[in-house]
Amino acid sequence: MIDISKLNVKIFADGADLKSIRALYTQPFVKGFTTNPTLMRQAGVSDYKSFALEVLQVVPDRPVSFEVFADDIPGMEAQAFEIASWGKNVNVKIPITNTKGESTASLVKRLSDNGVVCNITAMFTLAQVQSIVDILNPATPAILSIFAGRIADTGFDPVPL
Repeated sequence: MIDISKLNVKIFADGADLKSIRALYTQPFVKGFTTNPTLMRQAGVSDYKSFALEVLQVVPDRPVSFEVFADDIPGMEAQAFEIASWGKNVNVKIPITNTKGESTASLVKRLSDNGVVCNITAMFTLAQVQSIVDILNPATPAILSIFAGRIADTGFDPVPL
């Protein structure tokens, strides 16, 4: 069996069940948490902010990613600043594109330049990754979430991509 404490990866728990988050928080190998509006809806969460603040009470000292749910860039920006204000360990999840296919790179740049720690999500291509790497403020940490598993689900090998 592999000793996970020796792996050079960080394991983040993904979900919206507070009981599971509490249990996983006791595991030192879980380095952070992430959720999204779809998972929250499936878990019966009706008040996004109240749920998020409750999660932050359970997880005060590890990164927690909460995603914007607006689909327009100005709405995403307003939500990102609001979400970032909830705690020092909050990462704001921003999809690389909205549902219209518009890039969010300029938004990510503004957020990063203003000290908002972003988790850029739903990235599928090297070009998407490069577009973000080129504009991030080096003084502001960021997470790039590359969906290799979903690429593999389409029948393509994600490693070359």
